[in-house]
Amino acid sequence: MDVASPFPSSSTGAPVALWAIADVERETGIGKDTLRVWERRYGFPMPRRDERGDRLYDADQLGRLRLIRRLLDAGHRPGRVVGLPREALEALAASAVVRSSVAPKHSPGDPAEPSGAAVDELAPWMVWLRQDQTLRLREALRESVRTRGLAQTVEVVIAPLCVAVGHAWLRGEIGVYQEHLFTEAVQATLREAIARIDEANPAGPRPPRVLLTTAPGEQHQLGLLMAECFLALEGCDRLPLGVCTPVAEIIDAAERTGADVVALSYSDHASRRDVIDTVAQLRERLAAPVELWIGGAGAIRALRRLPPGVVVLRRAADAAAQIRLWRQRRGLA
Repeated sequence: MDVASPFPSSSTGAPVALWAIADVERETGIGKDTLRVWERRYGFPMPRRDERGDRLYDADQLGRLRLIRRLLDAGHRPGRVVGLPREALEALAASAVVRSSVAPKHSPGDPAEPSGAAVDELAPWMVWLRQDQTLRLREALRESVRTRGLAQTVEVVIAPLCVAVGHAWLRGEIGVYQEHLFTEAVQATLREAIARIDEANPAGPRPPRVLLTTAPGEQHQLGLLMAECFLALEGCDRLPLGVCTPVAEIIDAAERTGADVVALSYSDHASRRDVIDTVAQLRERLAAPVELWIGGAGAIRALRRLPPGVVVLRRAADAAAQIRLWRQRRGLA
């Protein structure tokens, strides 16, 4: 909740609204600790203090922080954007939107905006999101799973919706909370569908055993969850670890659980250098029989510089094909 400032902000001396650090975190998605680090390291934000010494942020700083969050999600580094004035931030955000909407500039792994018939089909979903109709969104997702099936829902509905939502956030058309609501709705729907598939499989999971996670710093989980949908449809034994697992822990978990495959997901915001370094470490330190599969736009961008023996999944559905190939090579088809 914003609070009235005891400090005048104009020639009239009228107080302006100020936001506490917890409110700024909710509004922007930038953590409290990160805000404090930026304050020390970059000299921004520069909050006022109330009588208790608590930080208070004005509307201009809140607006700049929203722009910074958009630019970070678009792949910019904090050190390059946090200290910039508002005009420079707005120019960068505008150029990012232009680049993202010009199809010929996309590399094979970059998310291009849906177009044509896809846009028409996605339009109602985006309206529900903008109008905060979360229940309607969830109902529509569940109905799609019932009528199209899980695989088609992931490929035809959820994957393009993720791209559309990302571009809408980049333009400032939806807020952080709406992006979070969308993510939660999709995650809940997919986990429900996966649970039903597992319950309907009386034989139980079959090899291979696939450990699913993301590398340190990779917070995006939807790509991983979409891949898990196809693994579940193949009756695959799965070990989801969640996100941001340290490399040493991934290796330890793979060894202790007897994983046959380690699968990682990289969003389009992942640094190419980080992808290459992490994958190289894993491939070098994982036992030779353990396969390493990676997917997502960030993985595809790093394709040419990845070490030998790494399988790159261009779509979530490719996970199912790789499961079948793995079983064929071992006579388990």
